[in-house]
Amino acid sequence: MSERREAPSLDGAPIDVELIGDSTETALVMKLGTSTRNDIIKRTPILIGHLQLFLAEELGADEDETVRHLFHEAYKLLDLKSRPSPDATTFAAYMFMRDVASLTRRLLWVYTQRSGTGDS
Repeated sequence: MSERREAPSLDGAPIDVELIGDSTETALVMKLGTSTRNDIIKRTPILIGHLQLFLAEELGADEDETVRHLFHEAYKLLDLKSRPSPDATTFAAYMFMRDVASLTRRLLWVYTQRSGTGDS
């Protein structure tokens, strides 16, 4: 694991932008045919944790319809009824992992824009 670099958070708690970017990128480049169920099972809770960090941030959901929609998607995705069960297919677990990674990545972009930690 690489050294943690902390980016300033909108509410004071640090969010590691580089770590979350790397983690979501790794998940999104995983291929179903070459990833094991175990790989997927190990990566998914990490991604869920990243997504939950953004839900705790003030990203302007009250004022911004797009952010409000992303938050709505995140809460729906994280609902325990929406998650694949332990006996779900590897495909279902893989698609859930990708959905979490993709949504986390979109909220990461919003965070970097709002916190000034993005490139532009």
